[in-house]
Amino acid sequence: MALPLPRPHRVDVQIAVCSVLAGLALWGLGLHMQADRPLGATWALVPLFVLAGLELLRRSRPQTALVIGTIALVADQFTAGNLASVMMFTDIMYAAVVYGTPAAARRIPVTTGLITVAVTIGFLAWLREPEAVLIGVVTALVSFAPATTGVLVRTHREAAGTARLRAEQTALLAEMDRVQAITAERARMARELHDMVANHLSAIAIHSTAALSLDDPKTTKDALSVIRENSVEGLAEMRRLIGILRDPSDDGAPTASPTLDGLGALIGNARTNGLDVTLDDTRSPDSSKLPAPVELAAYRIIQESLTNALKHASPGPVTVTLTQRRRALEVRVSSPYGSPAGPRAPGSGAGLVGMRERTELLGGTFDSGPEGSADSGDGKVWNVHATLPVAPSDLDPIDEGVTE
Repeated sequence: MALPLPRPHRVDVQIAVCSVLAGLALWGLGLHMQADRPLGATWALVPLFVLAGLELLRRSRPQTALVIGTIALVADQFTAGNLASVMMFTDIMYAAVVYGTPAAARRIPVTTGLITVAVTIGFLAWLREPEAVLIGVVTALVSFAPATTGVLVRTHREAAGTARLRAEQTALLAEMDRVQAITAERARMARELHDMVANHLSAIAIHSTAALSLDDPKTTKDALSVIRENSVEGLAEMRRLIGILRDPSDDGAPTASPTLDGLGALIGNARTNGLDVTLDDTRSPDSSKLPAPVELAAYRIIQESLTNALKHASPGPVTVTLTQRRRALEVRVSSPYGSPAGPRAPGSGAGLVGMRERTELLGGTFDSGPEGSADSGDGKVWNVHATLPVAPSDLDPIDEGVTE
């Protein structure tokens, strides 16, 4: 079963119709290209209509059209000839390079160039007249010139397609980077919001539960005082974060990030909320200032650890230890592990995830879990241990002598 030919392009139909009309007009006026040919002028219409039909295949079957068109052009040389036939052949030659296979686009210009040289040399040797060079020129104009023009057009089209593809890939990569940046910023905002507000809300939940469960005016008054203090601080920190989100330019005064210098106030607030906290800062007073990201991560890890101790730890001492090594800052928080005796605030586990993310973003290590005897709940403690790397260049010379 023969395969149906594809529907010709609208432009190809227009070229074929216009070429036939122009050829018929030239034939009707008696304008022919050659004289003294074996076949008469009427026979010139046969190659004309054949080449016009091949124009309909210039995009879908360019190589087939070129082969048959070459035969038709050779046959046209035995008739009176028609300029429209020659012009259609040049267009078919051009289309064979532009729309043909890559191999054909490379082969056709070379072939037509060799044919042009061979025709020029052959007619020079046969006629032995300088005018024979004109035959080579005509051959080049009919075959080699449209082939090389097709190569230039195809090359520019391929370059434009490559540039378009590169632009689409660049836009896709830019969109992926934008999505990743938005995702990272959302994660950072979620960590900041959780670390700033969770401590205050946990204290509010625990003290409000205590005030509701105990019928003691003094206990209720103390609980309400703690609730008010944590509410005011939580609202202030929430307001700062919302202000940053509403105005990214932040033309006002910049908000300072928490540092380890604020641990005294943090631990004092934890003691007010009922924790027995001890700070063991073994860093040397002469030690250098730590990078801001390291100080912020250490502060947030301690803050979240104290919040978890307030929500989940059983009564007992909570120890915060800071140790500065040559290339790292170690943060350790130990709290009693067990069921708290008093009211307890719900937890989702997001705090541990946030602490681990903060540590891994700095290239450090994070570990948390119970330690002690597995048979005795009273002897077990919950340890949070984070190691935050510090580049050696960020340390003073005095720190280079500290051994790990």
